[in-house]
Amino acid sequence: MRDIHEHSAGEDLVIKTSVRLLVPFIQLFGLYVIVHGHYSPGGGFQGGVILGASFILLALAYDLKTSQDYMPIWANALLGNLGPVIYIGVGALCAIFGGLFLDYSALDVLIPLGPVEWRSFGIFLVEVGVGLAVMSIMLLLYWNLSSGGALDEGL
Repeated sequence: MRDIHEHSAGEDLVIKTSVRLLVPFIQLFGLYVIVHGHYSPGGGFQGGVILGASFILLALAYDLKTSQDYMPIWANALLGNLGPVIYIGVGALCAIFGGLFLDYSALDVLIPLGPVEWRSFGIFLVEVGVGLAVMSIMLLLYWNLSSGGALDEGL
């Protein structure tokens, strides 16, 4: 009789297959939540958490290395920095073109779309920036906590 502790839950074929099939749909839903966050409930934070959770699910079902193969550490660091740059960049452009920080209607000087369209597009850009930052930070926190800061071997 086999000992129950010989195999971890991550070595189960059903779990690995389910995760492999679900992760693309989870990521697609996370992108949907980010993109439609300024029209419906959701947004950058919620979509970023969903995207980050999809990579964490990969790490739980397989291992930390598999999660880092799908989202390399350098790409995670790049996206983690790109998110706040997008957020601050949109706000700075608004201030540069005569409005207040994140007063998207000021961007009508840049490309004449109209103040209403710029408000919608500006909120979309900010949501994308927040989503990237939240996903990256959530994933990095999991990687660090599960590997004791070594980023080489997880739970």
